[in-house]
Amino acid sequence: MDNNRRKILWAGAAATMAPLAPMAWAQAGSLKISHQFPGGTLTEGDFRDRLCRRFAADIEKQSNGALKGVVYPGSSLMKTNSQFSALRKGALDIGLVPLSYAGGEVPETNIGLMPALVPSYEVGAAWKTGEVGKLLTKMLDDKGIIVLSWIWQAGGVASRAAPLVAPEDAKGQKVRGGSREMDMMLKAAGASVISLPSNEIYAAMQTGAMDAAMTSSTSFISFKLEEIAKNLTTGRNKAYWFMFEPLLMSKDIFARLPKAQQDIIVAAGAAQEKFATDAARADDKIAADVYTKAGAKVFDLDEPTMRKWQAIARDTAWKDYAAHNDSCKALMAAAQKLL
Repeated sequence: MDNNRRKILWAGAAATMAPLAPMAWAQAGSLKISHQFPGGTLTEGDFRDRLCRRFAADIEKQSNGALKGVVYPGSSLMKTNSQFSALRKGALDIGLVPLSYAGGEVPETNIGLMPALVPSYEVGAAWKTGEVGKLLTKMLDDKGIIVLSWIWQAGGVASRAAPLVAPEDAKGQKVRGGSREMDMMLKAAGASVISLPSNEIYAAMQTGAMDAAMTSSTSFISFKLEEIAKNLTTGRNKAYWFMFEPLLMSKDIFARLPKAQQDIIVAAGAAQEKFATDAARADDKIAADVYTKAGAKVFDLDEPTMRKWQAIARDTAWKDYAAHNDSCKALMAAAQKLL
C-alpha cells in the first residue's frame, strides 16, 4: 500500500471515529439516577421525578457540562428494592429511594416510615441539622451512602365507609398501613392489617377486601382512590404517616469525583429541598381538593388526636424499633427530642 493510499484510509477512519469520542466521554461522565415513580418532564408529573430532573439539570449547568445526570423513572433501570443495595455497592450512582424500603437490609432505615414520629414538615426539616439527622447521616455513610436531599412526604388515610381519624376509629377496620411499624400501631388501635403494594390498593378497596389505606398524598391522587373512597384524612395540618424519601448517592462513586464536582453535587442536592417540601405540601392540598370535589368527607388531624396516636406508637412501634440494636435506640431517642 503506497503512502498516499494509507493517508486517505487513516483520514477516513479518523473522521468516522471523531464523533464517537465526545459521546463516549458523555456516557462515562453521566450519573445514573434511578427511582420507582412515574416519569414526566422537568415541569410536569410526579414531583419526585421532577426533582431528579432538576438536580440533573443543575449539576450539568453548574459544572459547565462536566457532570451529567440521566434519570431512569419507574424502576426502568433496576427493581425498586434493589436500589439501596446497588447504591451501597457502587452499582448505582444516585437514587431517590423511600428509606424504609431498605429495612430488611439495614434495620435502622425503618425510622424513615415510623408512625407519628414525624408529625409535620417542620419536624421533618429539623432532622437534617438535629442530633437524629447527624446520627442517620453517619449510619448511612458507614453503609456506603451519602444523603444529598432530605425529602419528607406526608400522607393520610382513604376509607370506603367510616372515616379513620382518631385511634378509636380503627377498631374493626381492615387497613393497609404501608410498613411493619405502621401495622403495629394500627393493630394496637384495634384494626386488622392488610399487607399489599400501593398499586393494589384500588382493587382491594373496590372489592371490599380492605376498608382503608394509608399512603402518600401523591399516591392518593395518582391511584384515583377518590372514585371509591368516601373519606380522606389528609396530611395538610399534621400527619402520623410521614415518609422519608431522600435523594441518595453511592459513597464510592462520590469519592471518585474531583472535589469541585463533589461540592456541586452536594449544593445541587440541598437546593432541591425547598422544592420538594413545597411540592409535597401542594400535593396534600390537591389531594384534599380532589376528594372534596368527588364528594368525599375530608378530615384534618389536630394536636390532641396526634398525641393519641403517638401514645400508641410509643408503646408499640417505637419500642420495638429501639430494641433492635444500640444504633436504633440512639436514633429513636434523638428523634423524640424534636417532638
